Amino acid sequence: MLGRTLREVSTALKQGQITPTELCRKCLSLIQKTKFLNAYITVSEEVALKQAEESEKRYKKGQSLGDLDGIPIAVKDNFSTSGIETTCASNMLKGYIPPYNATVVQKLLDQGALLMGKTNLDEFAMGSGSTDGVFGPVKNPWSYSKQYREKKQQNPHGESEDSNWLITGGSSGGSAAAVSAFTCFAALGSDTGGSTRNPAAHCGLVGFKPSYGLVSRHGLIPLVNSMDVPGILTRYVDDTAIVLGILAGHDPKDSTTVQDPVKSFVLPNLIDVSKLCIGIPKEYLVPELSSEVRSLWSKAADLFESEGAKVIEVSLPHTCYSIICYHILCTSEVASNMARFDGLEYGHRCDINVSTEAMYAATRREGFNDVVRGRILSGNFFLLKENYENYFIKAQKVRRLIANDFVNVFNSGVDVLLTPTTLHEAVPYLEFIKEDNRTRSAQDDIFTQAVNMAGLPAVNVPMALSSQGLPIGLQFIGRAFCDQQLLSVAKWFEKQVQFPVIQLQQLMDDCSLSLENEKLASVSLKQQ
Repeated sequence: MLGRTLREVSTALKQGQITPTELCRKCLSLIQKTKFLNAYITVSEEVALKQAEESEKRYKKGQSLGDLDGIPIAVKDNFSTSGIETTCASNMLKGYIPPYNATVVQKLLDQGALLMGKTNLDEFAMGSGSTDGVFGPVKNPWSYSKQYREKKQQNPHGESEDSNWLITGGSSGGSAAAVSAFTCFAALGSDTGGSTRNPAAHCGLVGFKPSYGLVSRHGLIPLVNSMDVPGILTRYVDDTAIVLGILAGHDPKDSTTVQDPVKSFVLPNLIDVSKLCIGIPKEYLVPELSSEVRSLWSKAADLFESEGAKVIEVSLPHTCYSIICYHILCTSEVASNMARFDGLEYGHRCDINVSTEAMYAATRREGFNDVVRGRILSGNFFLLKENYENYFIKAQKVRRLIANDFVNVFNSGVDVLLTPTTLHEAVPYLEFIKEDNRTRSAQDDIFTQAVNMAGLPAVNVPMALSSQGLPIGLQFIGRAFCDQQLLSVAKWFEKQVQFPVIQLQQLMDDCSLSLENEKLASVSLKQQ
């Protein structure tokens, strides 16, 4: 049951094949069995079971609220949840219980979704590995998959099995691990520079970043206000469209949301690919790109071309400036947003009472990790009066040039851009932590962060397994507010590549789970 699509599970619930409570208990059991993944910070068992009970009553009366009624979901722990601790994986917010729900959380609950818990992340979503939170790193479920372990046995390197597990990517790694390990059907992440798409690529999931302004940010604890968007992680593109249909729309509590530019996100079963023009940005072919990702990117372009689509090389000439531009703007907004955490209103407060200034300093030193403090320091440097014009203002101008690059490409007739999502497959934790957070983020977000600066929709779709038996995904980028068209193309591509389901046999057997699609194999484009 846990391997099915949202619509299939919704139908099963309506037909009485399974009850919301039974489904909820299956997921809770699996959360317990996969606790070692560290995907969840808080498991809201009592809340979920109570919600399941209410959902069951509605089904018995034939009054289902929709496709999400009785469906287990998870929420990244930087979204406010009423009555449930919201920590941002930081000592600063340990024990903080919001009095309200984020708009996106409320919309899901209004549709009858069951909140299984709050998922792990990099502290305040600052990272690309989900390794820098105060509750410890998240482990990628693919580390324990049959596909990866079989390949690993063929090429043993002598490492300890327990010490060389793989990262999930980040910063929404907890949400990605939760969906990948079948503990829920969908999860909310946040995406500021790729934080939903990056872990989706490493965990073999669909990871979607909506157009900026399509989905409310109210209740999402801000990192970079002008780039943050709630993201969606699912196993199928259709599931993403269902969740997006619930979340999208104007919110009076978020002035950046637009007045319902899209009326429906129902995806067609068939699209005429021959009418599409697919753009391949030449600047994304960087030396650091792994040969396997490069090969699959090329095969994907060939697939579209073989079906009649027009595939052309395009140029996004200011791409080379995007990393430094993103760093300046990101840290500047971080410095501003983190100023609210001063020990006075909420969150952590130190015991020092010598002076207000000493209390501020000690509170922030104890509450924030080195990564957060480093970004605050950088941001305040860029915002100094003597630096403002030379750094912040110039970065804003470059951001406009980057956004205009995308506008020019789409105005030339291109419908969708096809790019890599990450440079390579998921790497072992011990290898990942050799680099510092800033270096890792710059490398891992190289293909994703420009989209956030331009406010465009983008989605990772898993394509195939690498020679190591690990997921590799590709990114599709669409025109602003053409999210439905983008997902329609992604759905077509998903159907063509037939990405294999993760095989976690031991866990699945223990929980008596049925994964109807587990025998799918990557046939169309499998590695030579």
